[in-house]
Amino acid sequence: MFKKLFLFIILGFSVGVQAQLDVHGASAEYEYPTDPLVREKLNQWQDLKFGVILHWGLYSQNAMNESWPLVNELWKRRDTTKTYEEYKKWYWDQSKKFNPVKFNPEKWAEISKNAGMKYLVFTTKHHEGFSMFDTKESDFKITNGPFAANPKADVTKYIFEAYRKQGMMIGAYFSKPDWHSEYFWWPRFATVNRNANYNTNEFPKQWQKFRDFTYNQIGEILSDYGKVDILWLDGGWVRNPQPGEMEKAYVPSNKSYYPPYPQDVDMPRIAKMAREKQPGILVVDRTIHGPYENYRTPELTIPKTQLKDPWETCLTIAKGWGYTKKTPIKSGTWIIQTLAEVVAKGGNMLLGWGPTPEGEFPEYINKPLEEIGVWLKANGEAIYSTRITENYNDGSTWFTQSKDGKKKYAIFCITEGTTIPAVIEWKGNIPEKGKKIKLISTGKNVNWKLEKDAVVIEIPKELIGKQTAALAFSF
Repeated sequence: MFKKLFLFIILGFSVGVQAQLDVHGASAEYEYPTDPLVREKLNQWQDLKFGVILHWGLYSQNAMNESWPLVNELWKRRDTTKTYEEYKKWYWDQSKKFNPVKFNPEKWAEISKNAGMKYLVFTTKHHEGFSMFDTKESDFKITNGPFAANPKADVTKYIFEAYRKQGMMIGAYFSKPDWHSEYFWWPRFATVNRNANYNTNEFPKQWQKFRDFTYNQIGEILSDYGKVDILWLDGGWVRNPQPGEMEKAYVPSNKSYYPPYPQDVDMPRIAKMAREKQPGILVVDRTIHGPYENYRTPELTIPKTQLKDPWETCLTIAKGWGYTKKTPIKSGTWIIQTLAEVVAKGGNMLLGWGPTPEGEFPEYINKPLEEIGVWLKANGEAIYSTRITENYNDGSTWFTQSKDGKKKYAIFCITEGTTIPAVIEWKGNIPEKGKKIKLISTGKNVNWKLEKDAVVIEIPKELIGKQTAALAFSF
């Protein structure tokens, strides 16, 4: 944990939720896209602010921590009564059991929309290599098991369709590493860690097969599944590290993330193809600074200070990304207040959980999502389609402004477990004399005054003593 904390600190990020060993940090730099269609899409994406990321795959079958038990780095997460080869066979064989007969993507999309979410990122393939789409490149897929006969067996197709019908942007999560592919973990050699288990410089033909395999699978997703707005590429260690990059990005004991040989999947070729098939698509090659990282993606973290460049944090509602039986679950209040902080600092927030092996959303998400949806329906004006303002925070108050800069918003967060006070105040972002301040949830103006350098607001009597996550004001 301390090693990962060190990584976050040197990159200027603080731990927002929990520290775990398999999270991505964030790039230290950002490069704006030059393609006008991409810049337009990026602007549209920045309006959305709140999305959902869904992890669903073989790991869901046994409520595991995604694909990570397969990696020969994290023994404590694996059944140690089995040899490694026995464990891998057992894991791959979950494909013969994974049968989500209660799969209902329309219900998923409705729940997400009601929670105020505006875009989706769905795991078309995690590191385990099990494709949640009908790929022609492999038989290791959802459409080649017990669910194959179901009319909605090609789950990615129906998830994308359902979320599109709710007016959401569509993001395709795709893992660059593929631990099931013999082009990545070549059976000729032992599996050492998360990387390709052979020297790609010594076996360039084998690595080219993996490059082509990756290119073809991404091409399938972007050709056969309708409009896709975001290509969200995970597994940032699959890259070609530049001189000195390992020393800057990771502490010494974690250098194994970058092997002494390149793992370049040829992003220029992939991005060119992606934008030919999906003009304007955002390509997010996570943690790899340059033209193929259209926004930065700190994982489970929030910047310590406001960032002017586009970024998105992904946070979990429970413990872990996929389906879990563990608690506690984050409260609606915590998520609302975190969203206010993220937006005030210039980011978007992806909230993640995993569907069950039967294909349903777990019940534990219902209460917090309902609370978030109710709050955003009443106060979303202060969140959606806003931009940063220079003075963005004062204590428990977060500030945003309209895109044209003519209106400012103040989101006053109320300590969880307490009630709305009779008076609140903030410093900075002081309205001009005579200007009205409106409580967004009621649409009515409130009485306010300036005392020294603080805005002091009198809360309407009917709200005093009630509970809410935050009060949002416009002026």
